[in-house]
Amino acid sequence: MKYSNDQSLGSAIKEFLHAYRLEEKFNETKLIHSWEKVVGKMVAMHTKDLHVRNKILFVRIDSPALRNELSYARETIVKSLNDEAGAEVIEDIVFK
Repeated sequence: MKYSNDQSLGSAIKEFLHAYRLEEKFNETKLIHSWEKVVGKMVAMHTKDLHVRNKILFVRIDSPALRNELSYARETIVKSLNDEAGAEVIEDIVFK
């Protein structure tokens, strides 16, 4: 009987991430890198810091008016970011 160890690179990477419990961090990084694509270039230029903790995305915005506007679109942004990441990475956003 012949055993084959062939698998695609994508499935090998997924298996590696799962084995070392890195999937969550990988998805968080993917979500953060999709910020500009989701909110646009103008908002991204006013974004000073992004980080995820306990399924909450913390975003530092340097414009109080923009921060207020984004708070109204919070649910839409959460859904769009999770869609871009391909998983439910965050449940809420806190604008600071």
